[in-house]
Amino acid sequence: MTVAVGRAVTVRVPATSANLGPGFDTLGLALSVYDELEVEALEPGLLEIEVDGAGADQVPRDASHLVVRAIAYAFADAGLPMPGLRLRARNVIPHGRGMGSSGAAVVSGLLAAKGLLEGEADLDADTLLRLATELEGHPDNVAPALFGGLTIAWVDENGPQHKKLLVHRGVSPIVFVPEFTMSTSVARGLQPDQFSRADAVFNVSRSALLIAALTQSPELLMAATEDKLHQSYRAAAMPETDRLVQALRREGFAAVVSGAGPSVLVLADGPGRRLEAAQLVASHADTPWEALMLAVDFKGGTVRDNAEGATSLT
Repeated sequence: MTVAVGRAVTVRVPATSANLGPGFDTLGLALSVYDELEVEALEPGLLEIEVDGAGADQVPRDASHLVVRAIAYAFADAGLPMPGLRLRARNVIPHGRGMGSSGAAVVSGLLAAKGLLEGEADLDADTLLRLATELEGHPDNVAPALFGGLTIAWVDENGPQHKKLLVHRGVSPIVFVPEFTMSTSVARGLQPDQFSRADAVFNVSRSALLIAALTQSPELLMAATEDKLHQSYRAAAMPETDRLVQALRREGFAAVVSGAGPSVLVLADGPGRRLEAAQLVASHADTPWEALMLAVDFKGGTVRDNAEGATSLT
């Protein structure tokens, strides 16, 4: 066996919000809600899965579990046999709400594989991003889950790439999470295949402005979060989300659909404004919304060996 029976690692991965309004399939932000995972190597062929928390009654307990698939994918890419696994997952990131739960599961599995393979194969940052993108389909959610902070993601002839940026300390995120869910594939299917030149230029300008707003000038967040490429096309599928976004923006809050929805992300320019947003939603929304007052996660996913005295491997 490549991995000794009994070797165990612990993984922690943040939630993410992709798009951030105009940065469709490009921009993502890591948020301070975390899924945690313990993985132990067993004899080959064995698989034990325990899941608690968000979505625990919906996820499979066999090899089709997304974390297990990601671990297997990493071992196959390294050309090494996978051991049996005992997996204990504590899910906190809401499922199907636009906060990157599937991306977090993929990243959790890849980081677990990195920890188990330490000393046998080197899963460096570029490899992790490549594997995560191949599994997830787009790098905008997995990049911030891996690396933390605000990430710009793109794909070139060398594969998926990213740039991590630090967010201005005045930016105060709050996510409003509904009881209902939204399928990412359904949301994507509502968009047209082509856009006007004017709309494309509009989003390019707002995406560039959003980088400045998030890193230097939070007072520009309202203008910087305008979008014409995806949110309006998806509105009919989640009218409650659209109504909340529009109501918040009318009151001057930089509200956007979080990922594919249906959660709503507000990028407030200070803790006081964030509280005002929460009060507005609590008093006026026609649908129940859970308000998550979060911080930007700057560290990204981590993995550590459970052996006494071991340090973080990322």
